[in-house]
Amino acid sequence: MDTKQNNTLADLEPKEVFRFFDEICKIPHGSGNTKAISDHLAAFARERNLPYRQDDHDNIIIWKDASAGFETAQTVIIQGHMDMVCVAEDGYEIDFTKDGLIPEIRDGSITARGTSLGGDDGIAVAMALAILDSDTIKHPPLEVVITSDEEIGMLGAQALDCSDLKGTLLLNIDSEDEGYLTLGCAGGATVTAHLPVEREKTGAEARCKLTVSDLTGGHSGVEIDKERANAFVLMARTLDNIRQIAAQNDADLHLTTLYGGGKDNAIPVACEAEFIICLKDTAETDGIIDKISACVLQSEKTFQNEYHVTDKNLSLQFVRQETPVTESSNLLPLDKASTDKVIDMLLLLPNGVQRMSTDIPGLVQTSLNMGILKTTEDEVAVSMLVRSSVESEKYDVIRRIRILMDILGANISISGDYPGWEYKEDSYLRPVMVSVFEKQYGRKPVLETIHAGVECGLFASKIQNLDAVSFGPDLKDIHSPKEAMNIASVKRTWDYVLGVLKALGTDH
Repeated sequence: MDTKQNNTLADLEPKEVFRFFDEICKIPHGSGNTKAISDHLAAFARERNLPYRQDDHDNIIIWKDASAGFETAQTVIIQGHMDMVCVAEDGYEIDFTKDGLIPEIRDGSITARGTSLGGDDGIAVAMALAILDSDTIKHPPLEVVITSDEEIGMLGAQALDCSDLKGTLLLNIDSEDEGYLTLGCAGGATVTAHLPVEREKTGAEARCKLTVSDLTGGHSGVEIDKERANAFVLMARTLDNIRQIAAQNDADLHLTTLYGGGKDNAIPVACEAEFIICLKDTAETDGIIDKISACVLQSEKTFQNEYHVTDKNLSLQFVRQETPVTESSNLLPLDKASTDKVIDMLLLLPNGVQRMSTDIPGLVQTSLNMGILKTTEDEVAVSMLVRSSVESEKYDVIRRIRILMDILGANISISGDYPGWEYKEDSYLRPVMVSVFEKQYGRKPVLETIHAGVECGLFASKIQNLDAVSFGPDLKDIHSPKEAMNIASVKRTWDYVLGVLKALGTDH
């Protein structure tokens, strides 16, 4: 690919922020590939004689003394994450492990050519570096904490040793809506159900493929309450319908593979299944294929009616494949018992909103999202992100999943278990940030708690009496090639950060 980058950010304001953001864009920093960006941050600290600590997980903490006159102010933690979600447009050639991004300016926003931008959360890193680099910005004692692998389960924050942090006031610059101050969030855990399967050579057979596609999808922490269709749920319902058609026609359905989704926190927009229809009488093959085609068409109409508001473009496609499955195929079909268990698992696993908050109108309290579906030779696995602002409800959902999988002769694994971030009634930081916002914007900010996960919850579990607020500039379509960061919003948010630091330094 063409790795030459346009120098498009040089004249943007605030220059000190966009200079560092441009540097970050040049360094590959996708989740799981953060060593280079972490080393870059460590080199930045060494060059400025700033104390720092870099751990084995690529997390980094950089300390800076207070400005003159601010020495007795409370220490402030500025926090963000260094990794980004790497997504490219179809056909765009890039190796995210080696190639940098190419930032471009379009309609008052910064985008990246052919890829996601990583404004989430590169802008936090850029702002933190600009503050650390300055000799004129007024600020209290600072602890800049930049974590790794936030996007794949907050793994960096989970591993971070916080014992040498003195600050209890935390500015998390990892929100995507200017004017919103986030004050609490749900906790979560990734639960993967592992269903063992057996495979066998079948008799007379028709090889088929079923695809669910063109769903709306979305972020499971933000759009889960929109009741959008989940591709795995629609696939399970359709396969169950086909299973019934087969049984009515003296035939059996044998799954071969199931795939779908890519991230546990994204509502899957597509799913693909390959399966075999086994008949005792091969003369009936064409007839049952016709019946299955009609069944899939009816299922599509049913789903389009059910989701006509949320998923107007959903599509089901069924085709009979000419290549037969033989013993030399990569994967033989599942036996009948395994096929039934897989379909039953996807039909019975809970999905979507489980409970709404009775304290905060409109807030999802507990949910889960089936986000990744994979098939190997000996198992079918589905990964789900369980979220709740009530820890007991999170573990209740996990318990119900475990019981179901026990019944099916399967097991679960749990990873990325992080706590919720509870709203702090007696916050010192919140009124200061509200006051600074009102002075700058001439209006009140929106105060919210959210269902999506934020690293503040993990820091609150490690730092006693932590007082945190999450905020940030306008970012649209994050985690996609359409990601756009509003330039004017970055400037206003930068001014806001400086105003908050000044207020925290003088109000003591």
